[in-house]
Amino acid sequence: MTIKNIIADLNKGEKLTDTNYNIWYKKMNFLLNEQELYEYLTTVMTRPPEENTVQSHRDLEAFETWSKKDRCARFTLLSCMHDDIIGAYEHCATAKEIWDQLMFDFGGTFVTRL
Repeated sequence: MTIKNIIADLNKGEKLTDTNYNIWYKKMNFLLNEQELYEYLTTVMTRPPEENTVQSHRDLEAFETWSKKDRCARFTLLSCMHDDIIGAYEHCATAKEIWDQLMFDFGGTFVTRL
């Protein structure tokens, strides 16, 4: 099954709502691990200063590669949310920022904490 099919299946079924964060969180972990995007939920890279050196060019290339993958992780997260929730997170600049904010907003709903 391709990644696009997995995302399509998730979008047909359980998108994130205000009541299903726990199962959605598990599914997103699986999906982003499968897509090799999980690291973008835990790391942030800043744009390197532009200098005219070989190392600077390598750093910029690495940042641009990271940035493309981060956008993919970010869009995956947003596309798997219910339309009513997307607006609260689309302003987040990185996948990690979305992930951390979701954990803050919904993370307290685990059964053990109720």
